[in-house]
Amino acid sequence: MNKSENEKNGPKVALVCDFLTKMGGAQKTLAAICELYPNAPIYCMIYDEEGTHGIFKNHKIYTTSLQKYQLFFRQKPKYLIGKYSRAVEEHDLSKFDIVISSNDSYAHGVITKPETFHLCYCHTPTRYLWDWTNEYLHENNIGWGLKGLYIRNILHKYRLWDRASADRVDQFLANSENVRKRISKYYRQDSHVLYPPVEVSEIEMAKDSPSDYFLIVSRLETYKRIDLVIDVCNKLQKNLIIVGEGSSRADLEAISGPTIKFVGWQSDAKTYQFYRDCRAFIFAGEDDFGITPVEAMAAGRPVIAYGRGGALETVIPPPLRGGDRGGENINPTGIFFDQPTSTSLIEAIEKLEKNYNTFTPHECRHQAEKFSKENFLHGLKSAVNNGYKEYLEKMKNV
Repeated sequence: MNKSENEKNGPKVALVCDFLTKMGGAQKTLAAICELYPNAPIYCMIYDEEGTHGIFKNHKIYTTSLQKYQLFFRQKPKYLIGKYSRAVEEHDLSKFDIVISSNDSYAHGVITKPETFHLCYCHTPTRYLWDWTNEYLHENNIGWGLKGLYIRNILHKYRLWDRASADRVDQFLANSENVRKRISKYYRQDSHVLYPPVEVSEIEMAKDSPSDYFLIVSRLETYKRIDLVIDVCNKLQKNLIIVGEGSSRADLEAISGPTIKFVGWQSDAKTYQFYRDCRAFIFAGEDDFGITPVEAMAAGRPVIAYGRGGALETVIPPPLRGGDRGGENINPTGIFFDQPTSTSLIEAIEKLEKNYNTFTPHECRHQAEKFSKENFLHGLKSAVNNGYKEYLEKMKNV
């Protein structure tokens, strides 16, 4: 796809995301979208070249008035929560024919002209406004004092804004069936599922026997439940390597025993090597999709995952009983644990160890290939082109 979709005589395309301050799933998705539209400018609320490892430095990037809080946002983003909805509406997208937003919180709320087609690739309706509101309040120790009442009032106002702004989108794509259901529940909008891009072709499959360590690749934040994995590996004296950075790193290091190793952020090449060498990948949080378990399977390694969210759509567990599934022999690629508890995770690790030879690198790789970047780009290009044509026809009849 060498030819730009954002050519001089074609429709003018703009890309929108929430924050470009660190690399997560939404930012990796945006980087892939940039391959389809290399000349399209990027609009975001705050940009940090260092935090995104220079991946977007060759793109024209427009920020909002919140850019002045760049350093503050890195350290205490929750203190800016009252400014986000207004900031995203600052973007001037009036000269574009097509707007594509990679949204996990506010990017879907941009304002476009009636003749502009807005396709939103939705990673999730904003979690702390909807199904994770109580968890958000608990994790941030927000009670019912004056501070608690103030925060709840902000969340209430944002919830109203979030629902109303969803009607500004002309077409939603959901990053998983899990998210499609939430878009329907909270936004009352239909959407199609297009799984996010995973760099499967860039990840070499393991050819050697695994090492003896388990692996986590993640932002080190409370909701990722890395503390649960550390607790279990401490109890079982299992080796665990943790790749990533985040606000919880110091707290996690403080509870870690001698078998736990933190290696910080790593290059893709080094991270892929960790995947190939690990015994299994552990994914303890509930994610909307979860790219890292797919990356681990691409490297040929099985996954131990919390049985909620997007992992249910990517990881294949063993059948409940011996035999196959509906006449089709499908080899497993991982194990689920049902409860976010040490006991449940320990049982999953023991089950994986007991049946380790049933998880083959080739089957793990085969499953991962369903979620390749190439499949994503093909699906997105079709959705944009067809959606834009249909939208133009619709507007002719208005």
